[in-house]
Amino acid sequence: MTAPWPLAVSTLGMPGAGLADACLIAMTGRCDGLELRAHPDTGVHAGMGQPERANARGLLARSRLRAAAISGNVRIASAGPDETVLGALRADVSLAADLGAPFVRVFPGGDGSLDDDERAARRLRAIAPHALAAGVRVLVETHDSHPTGAAVRRLLAAAGVPGATGAVWDTLHTWRSGETPAQTYAALRDHLGYVQIKDAASPEDPTPVPLGQGGVPLDAVHDTLSEAAYDGWISLEWERTWYPDVPPVEDIIPAARTWTAR
Repeated sequence: MTAPWPLAVSTLGMPGAGLADACLIAMTGRCDGLELRAHPDTGVHAGMGQPERANARGLLARSRLRAAAISGNVRIASAGPDETVLGALRADVSLAADLGAPFVRVFPGGDGSLDDDERAARRLRAIAPHALAAGVRVLVETHDSHPTGAAVRRLLAAAGVPGATGAVWDTLHTWRSGETPAQTYAALRDHLGYVQIKDAASPEDPTPVPLGQGGVPLDAVHDTLSEAAYDGWISLEWERTWYPDVPPVEDIIPAARTWTAR
């Protein structure tokens, strides 16, 4: 199929809002779901008890929204003990399962050493049985030490557990790294869980700007996904948590809705 794709909006764009407010924003913007940032500030995090998790899932259901993903902060290739990383990741996977989210996002978070891929691969293999049992895939984002589709594909190939893992295509970071949308999709097509859209003025300045007003090749992204009959989530990641002076996400959602539906 081609567009329209289901549209999620990330709670990263709603600093200070709890889940009820986030649901209202998403419903008002005619979104289909939420990419849930796992952090106490958002009201969704691994420290939630079972009653809180049940309440959150009920709120999503009453709002007719789906949990597109748990957007975690685990750095799968980071230096340090494996168990520290795996403990946090197991908690995020369990949270995703309890909220009905099919994915957990992780960052690569490597230090640029030759050990990055092996550390990440070892940990992804270790988490795979838990993820498979929970019905959740762990997705590595094109970000930081692995900003391109080619780099993430290499990491996932080293892990060798495709049923439990995959990729998030952050369209900003692949563009900043000089990879075209066609190249990114070719690298990730067998691994792609969902796609994050956003815009920025230049590769040197990642400050968010409204969709279509910056340099991220969103038209080419759209064409690439349409031609490939992509049928997964699109998530609007408006980084207002990091850039508090940008407009509220409510002002940005309409352009994302138009982009997914055209």
